[in-house]
Amino acid sequence: MFRLRSLRRALCAAAAALLLPLAGAATSAHAATSAHAATAPGAGYWHTSGRQILDAAGQPVRIAGINWFGFETANYVVHGLWSRDYKSMIDQMRSLGYNTIRLPYSDDIFKSTTVPNSIDFSNGKNADLRGLNSLQVMDRIVAYAGQDGLKVILDRHRPDSGGQSALWYTSSVPESTWIADLKALAARYAADPTVIGIDLHNEPHDPACWGCGDVSVDWRLAAQRAGNAVLSVNPDLLIFVEGVQTFNGVSGWWGGNLMGVAQYPVQLNVANRVVYSAHDYATSVAQQSWFSDPAFPANMPGVWDSYWGYIFKQNIAPVWVGEFGTTLASAVDQKWLAALVSYLRPTSTYGADSFQWTFWSWNPNSGDTGGILKDDWTTVDTVKDGYLASIKAPLFPGTGSGGGGGGGGGGTTASCAASYAVSSDWGSGFNATVTVTNTGTTALGSWKVSWTWSGSQQVTNMWNASYTQSGGTVTAVNATHNGTVPAGGSTSFGFGGAPGGGAVPSVSCTAT
Repeated sequence: MFRLRSLRRALCAAAAALLLPLAGAATSAHAATSAHAATAPGAGYWHTSGRQILDAAGQPVRIAGINWFGFETANYVVHGLWSRDYKSMIDQMRSLGYNTIRLPYSDDIFKSTTVPNSIDFSNGKNADLRGLNSLQVMDRIVAYAGQDGLKVILDRHRPDSGGQSALWYTSSVPESTWIADLKALAARYAADPTVIGIDLHNEPHDPACWGCGDVSVDWRLAAQRAGNAVLSVNPDLLIFVEGVQTFNGVSGWWGGNLMGVAQYPVQLNVANRVVYSAHDYATSVAQQSWFSDPAFPANMPGVWDSYWGYIFKQNIAPVWVGEFGTTLASAVDQKWLAALVSYLRPTSTYGADSFQWTFWSWNPNSGDTGGILKDDWTTVDTVKDGYLASIKAPLFPGTGSGGGGGGGGGGTTASCAASYAVSSDWGSGFNATVTVTNTGTTALGSWKVSWTWSGSQQVTNMWNASYTQSGGTVTAVNATHNGTVPAGGSTSFGFGGAPGGGAVPSVSCTAT
């Protein structure tokens, strides 16, 4: 099954050429929110407190993000720039309610001979990336993400662009190079809290162990060495530590087994910096015994508890599911994703006292999962994105202009406009997208959109907004994660309706 994970990575490169809240945690979260209610959560550098991640003001935050891969492949840059401008994609991530980007990379991007490729500069696209090396392109992505109110987690995905490695080092990329490059990134972004932390190495697996004491294969000890090296350069960063494949004879997903944390926690020189990271997948990636359990999917919370969920449940540390994804092609996978989303805890119920996550992936060219974007690198897979709606979370304060920012605005006028576009119509039904644009001079806190159909159309489902319908009149209000829209910024929601046909209605928008 693990060969399939390697195949997924190879395909990526080829395509381009439940738990009740603990009383203490809940009280802490309430107190922090009350004390800093006037400040939007997420500012500054972050730290941990029990199972929560807190911002610089002590307010709990929730990572609800997306993986955008490519720097780790032979393109040496995020994928999709052959189709679109990078800013438009970050703006689209923001509009869909993703608040964090996980950026995989390989150590090849530090080589002076590495040149990013497959970037389209026609018609003004990616104009400010021309002539830049990979690290300089990363700088631009980080800067624009910060402007848009998105955070960034850097992920040392591979030693080189050739493929995933079981251990954090290879014969050609020794541990010393791994650590030197981690420190270089920590220093590069030391003054920019857009980069909240570094995922030290992607998916350690057999023969990697946890707590065995052999320094050549003990991932927990290696993570401590690397984490301390990063913190010696920038003590404000979070250190994301993935699991292994096997602990005490029990195997699971690569990087997904954190059973050893209970006995052998990662101990760093700076307190409150460790976030444990698990990966979890469905049958489109590989089979696992739990998928054929007669109790499936009711058995899944117990599986997740045993591998990594207990860390959150016991208030040991925050848990970030750094990768999870599926093509959704099978009923098993659909049930798996619904169960996992429920396990990760809906934001409307638990707020930031929840599991952290970044979905795999933004890219459509992940061979065994696909992505949030479809193959044209523009159209959103609204079904897949819709599964994640309940666990999306608010954006964070932006660092400037550009596509937005999480909560600024200097004027006093709040106003908005909305546009309605049918994306597909098959006669018996249709899909449409409504884009809400802040036309005022101050940030919207929330919004409401209305329209009246002249025919018999009915909304059948809606994502990234909630709605009511009376006769032909539909009223939609923002979801929790996309109510705040900065001056000049935009967000969107989508819906399915039936029957098809009919003229596009006039749409009104009210700032509320």
